[in-house]
Amino acid sequence: MKKYKASLVILAAGLGTRFKGGIKQLTPVGMSGELLIEYSIYDALKAGFDKVIFIIRRDIEKDIREMIGDKLSAHCEVEYCFQELGDIPSGISFPEGRTKPWGTVHAVLAAKKLIAEPFVIINADDYYGKTSYKALFDYITAPGRRADEQCMGGFILGNTLSDNGTVTRGVCYADKDNMLSSVTETYKISKETDGKIYGIQNGERVSIPENSIVSMNMWGCTPEIIPMLEEEFMEFLNSASANGTIESAEYALPTAYDSLLTSKRVSVRIIPTNERWYGMTLSEDSEAVRAAFAEMTRNGDYSSPLF
Repeated sequence: MKKYKASLVILAAGLGTRFKGGIKQLTPVGMSGELLIEYSIYDALKAGFDKVIFIIRRDIEKDIREMIGDKLSAHCEVEYCFQELGDIPSGISFPEGRTKPWGTVHAVLAAKKLIAEPFVIINADDYYGKTSYKALFDYITAPGRRADEQCMGGFILGNTLSDNGTVTRGVCYADKDNMLSSVTETYKISKETDGKIYGIQNGERVSIPENSIVSMNMWGCTPEIIPMLEEEFMEFLNSASANGTIESAEYALPTAYDSLLTSKRVSVRIIPTNERWYGMTLSEDSEAVRAAFAEMTRNGDYSSPLF
């Protein structure tokens, strides 16, 4: 079996319920029709990654292969796996009416049989910037890295807001050594008319400083995190079954990492970045994203076509 330096694990199975007029993972944004995820893959390959794993839905497999996967195979190893609702431990039942998968922890576990090397998790609909990939690659592939040592890309909240609606971020808290102490999944974040940023944490509306460090689901991992996430996911399912939330509950990576930090099973170094985020959360974001990549292409940051 070939040994890979590091894998890029791409969460691309989301339903995109707030993105109207198409499938956001397959919406062209580049001057030659490139997808947003192509820029992330390009940056990752330049940083040293040599394997890409797409976590997708079966209904978009053909399009993912034809639009990006097939041409990538000339540059790196490419694997595919599927996030499916029924792929959960035996003994757990859920309402027949549920159609949505179980969140980002469930998505990563769909790839568990394909991961044997250090890896970085990203969202398919977010752009993280060139320097982020190099910094995380260097951390997770450093000689002597312990199995419990993880990392994450730490973005400045003010650099990650959408002009067109709300976003979800993991708001991070760190110690003096820049080690993550806790992370809280925060929903419906936006800057309001008073100039302050607000979001929903644990069901309550809170004010969040603009310079807060947030998680964008860019996690640098050792393979040993997989069995830990499996245990966390099983506990989540049992709890959701017991408290009656199994119909709609989802388990997000920031929540799982917060639990692992609390139990001291992992350490997570925050790798800060000043990179500007671009994303496709809403269909209205598309125009700004296209303009940004057109400018980066004109400035020579990217070629066109990209691959």
